[in-house]
Amino acid sequence: MTSPDLNLLLILDLLLTEGSVAGAARRLRLSPSAVSRALARLRDATGDPLLVRAGTRLVPTQRAQELREQVGGVVGAAKALLQPTEQLDLSRLNRDFTFRNRDGFVERFGVALVERIRREAPGVRLHFLAKVDRDSSALRDGRVDLETAVVGTDLGPELVTHSLFEDRWVGVVREGHPLGRGEVSLAQFANAEHVHVSHHGGGRGRIDDALQAHGMDRSVAVTVGTFSEALALARGSDLVATVPDAYTRSLRHQMSHFALPLDVPPFRVSLVWHPRAGADPAHRWLRQRVIEECMAG
Repeated sequence: MTSPDLNLLLILDLLLTEGSVAGAARRLRLSPSAVSRALARLRDATGDPLLVRAGTRLVPTQRAQELREQVGGVVGAAKALLQPTEQLDLSRLNRDFTFRNRDGFVERFGVALVERIRREAPGVRLHFLAKVDRDSSALRDGRVDLETAVVGTDLGPELVTHSLFEDRWVGVVREGHPLGRGEVSLAQFANAEHVHVSHHGGGRGRIDDALQAHGMDRSVAVTVGTFSEALALARGSDLVATVPDAYTRSLRHQMSHFALPLDVPPFRVSLVWHPRAGADPAHRWLRQRVIEECMAG
């Protein structure tokens, strides 16, 4: 049996990342014709076109999408295996790390984390990005180093996760609001005017599902895309915002909160990264600091 050419895996990884022969060739420092020949060999080996033309660009087939996660993990593990173990000198470390999170994370944990990073490794710069979707491709192709997520079935199977903390949903209202004066009944909660948070623009969420189980609905007056927007509206009106407790604690200054009169399960926030960074000493140091600060907070 002929041994497979493992160099093809590296080429396939970059073809799927770039979505073009020219882009992969540029990163590999090869000619486009050489990458085109490699793509032809990959098609023969897999029995699938892998990338097909759609207008002026190439798009992955279903088989290529299935291979993408596996290939990225294999290539990342191989690179880590062939790298020498380096002694990490934090005083001389000069790196940029990109961290993607929902609104509320920086306000809750950012100060302590940044102070610790600057104290231990002054040459490290953190870039916080807003997390507007659940697409994990930014982790896979290296545009993002770490992100926080509620781990579910939509997370890429090759990603590595570490639990940070458990959170729960609470109702939040302005100071002096009638619902901020004591225990809130199910009827009071359902009959209030609500601001609904939907990161994807949807009109219903888990609160609506929980109310429906009791044969009830709530009146949603406004839908916004972030927790901070919901809290800003609730702060200046009689609207009720339902948000994660721990995640938004620093955003709720001088506001009242109450336990939901509903059975809405808590959820666990995790730190997520790609296995290609697993053996990187600097990355390992950073994620350990994130874990420690989140658990302490």
